[in-house]
Amino acid sequence: MPAIDSLDDNMLQKLCDVLADTSDGLKGSEITRALGQCGIADLQPTITKRHRLFAALADRQSRDGCANNVLSFVRHVMNPVRHVGNRDYYEDHRAQVNRVLCFAGYTITERGEVERVSIAQTISEAEERAGRLRSELVRRKVHPDVLLFCRAELLAENYFHAVFEATKSVAEKIRQKSGVRGDGAEIVDAAFGLAKGLPLLALNTLQTETEQSEQKGFSNLVKGMFGMFRNVTGHAPKIHWPMKEQDALDLLTLVSLIHRRLDAAVKTR
Repeated sequence: MPAIDSLDDNMLQKLCDVLADTSDGLKGSEITRALGQCGIADLQPTITKRHRLFAALADRQSRDGCANNVLSFVRHVMNPVRHVGNRDYYEDHRAQVNRVLCFAGYTITERGEVERVSIAQTISEAEERAGRLRSELVRRKVHPDVLLFCRAELLAENYFHAVFEATKSVAEKIRQKSGVRGDGAEIVDAAFGLAKGLPLLALNTLQTETEQSEQKGFSNLVKGMFGMFRNVTGHAPKIHWPMKEQDALDLLTLVSLIHRRLDAAVKTR
């Protein structure tokens, strides 16, 4: 593998802040094990996790003269197998890691591999992009819950992050309103499905064929949205998937429609 340019200290520290975050990052024992498995010396095992990890990775990078072993460590701890059964956590954590790595021109794919991407531009440009997107969405009067995902950090690499995070908010609202656990098509069927009689959530009175068709159509619309952005095995929404601003606007407007209909849905039982 060709030599990878060393990460500067600020970038490396930020990466360690994410990987060893106090609330949901690697535990102390996991850091010990992962460093050992990657052949990296644990120089200061008694200090704060994020500083401990930085000391180990910075030393190895300095001795190597490149970032190859640093990125190998990141790939090791971001292996999808380590997160089986906890997809939401993995995708959230991977997004945080990629927000740092994209400024060096790298990304962690859904397969857990390190791939090159175009180097992200400056934070100010990302903020400008976020402001432009947000202004247009405000003009379209989109649902307030959608605007939460038009942040600069989500747009540092491309528009995919904002849309992906917004789709996850739909699943969370369904869970909150219905009390059903799960994700994707499974939760939509459980909350809106008519196969077992009265659904948990109803968009209307369901007394006519037209109203029942509306319920079914909405269910299919939401499942289609999940399939496009969240079905890892059936589709290929890569973290570096090229998405134009116009596509992001249209897709976020769709998410807005879904949020409004969810707000008006009634829990039947």
